[in-house]
Formats: sequence, C-alpha cells, structure tokens
Amino acid sequence: MQVLIRFDVSDPDAFGSVWQETGERRGQAGLTQLQMWREEGASATWVLFDAGGRESVEEWLSSETALRDQIGGSKAHYLRTV
Repeated sequence: MQVLIRFDVSDPDAFGSVWQETGERRGQAGLTQLQMWREEGASATWVLFDAGGRESVEEWLSSETALRDQIGGSKAHYLRTV
C-alpha cells in the first residue's frame, strides 16, 4: 500500500530539518519514504510512502509530536495500484 500525505507547513525549511530528525520513528511505524515534493506557490509539502497498513500510518500521524509544531494540518490519501 502507498500513502500520499499532504502537510501544510508555514516554514518549509524548518519542516525539512525536523523531518530529517524524525526519520527513525517513521521507519519504526513501517513507513518507507519514496518521494517528497514541495508544491510550487503553496505552503504544502507532499510525501509518498510505502506503508505497512493504514492503521500504522494513522497512529504515526497522531503521535508524531515533533512534526506537529511545524504543520498546520495534514491529509493522508491511501493508494493502491490498479
């Protein structure tokens, strides 16, 4: 399963720094980062992951306190290949 998550960030550079510091916790949650994009002209950062399951993604999103200070919101889109 893949998950594409949009993070609404006010400071992309600060978000990027915290993102690098929290990689181990993403791995423990079964998330493997495949790609990251910054939306041009907007405050969104999009990240595509390979994920072990929806439940682990939701648990990680709700427990990731270090990122919470850097984001104004997030939205996860769960994807599968057709």
